[in-house]
Amino acid sequence: MQPDLELVHIRKGESFAAWQHGYPFRTVRWHYHPEYEIHLVVATSGKFYIGDHIGHFEPGQLVMTGPNLPQNWISNVAEGAIEPRRSRVIQFPEAFIDGALEAIPEMQAFRPLLERSRRGLLFDRATGKSIQPIMGELVEARGIKRMALFCEIVDRLIRAPEPQILASLNFQLNMGKADDVGINRAIVHLRENLTEQVGEAELAELTGQSTSSFSRSFKRHTGMTLVRYKNQLRIDLACQILLSDPEVRVADICFDVGFSNLSNFNRHFLKMKGMSPSQFRATFVANDLVRMTG
Repeated sequence: MQPDLELVHIRKGESFAAWQHGYPFRTVRWHYHPEYEIHLVVATSGKFYIGDHIGHFEPGQLVMTGPNLPQNWISNVAEGAIEPRRSRVIQFPEAFIDGALEAIPEMQAFRPLLERSRRGLLFDRATGKSIQPIMGELVEARGIKRMALFCEIVDRLIRAPEPQILASLNFQLNMGKADDVGINRAIVHLRENLTEQVGEAELAELTGQSTSSFSRSFKRHTGMTLVRYKNQLRIDLACQILLSDPEVRVADICFDVGFSNLSNFNRHFLKMKGMSPSQFRATFVANDLVRMTG
């Protein structure tokens, strides 16, 4: 089964995403993203999947994954049960960390972990326990404080006992040989230029296919046309912004995710989510308050 591309929302003026989510949650599926990820489980237990590795997780589990490594965590909870805070997550793009490595000599010690994380790294329980309060603070932090906390976490990862490598080397090698690697590259390019007018001809050239061949391959891989898929990505990104930035106006989000007018944005949002953007935000805010106070 092909993993889904997860859109990682990094707020304007910030270098990386730091957030937490409950269970069930929309990102709990077999997925990948171009960003590195540091993932800490704070509640529930269950099975986790990193590449071709399958294991058991419990609260305190700390995993770091590299770009485009498929992954998922599935909690064992009673049917209908809701866990408001299952995981804390840091996601940072290669461009950010490459720039940090170049600009800050002390960050070079992080490079070996970054390379090995392309197969997934499982850290010891003590490291997870020591990082948990820092990640909790980071989720709420703003400004330069975020960077200080990020560096504190990196320092603890560097000084931690040797982590376990998860996915097999064969899995890593096969990822680069997969038939759909060109389509995945096109999807990543589309995601990174979501607000631009990226068409089939541009993506076809990126994959070395004719436009008609790319169109067929893309629909076979994703199950939908490029236009529909692009709109789905934009609406998914809008949902992330609606939930993470409650003060941002819907009209601003419309243009931030690549729609050219508000009525078109509202029409697509209603079609895909069954409610308006304002209703979507209000519904999830209300549900979150119930979960936290219930």
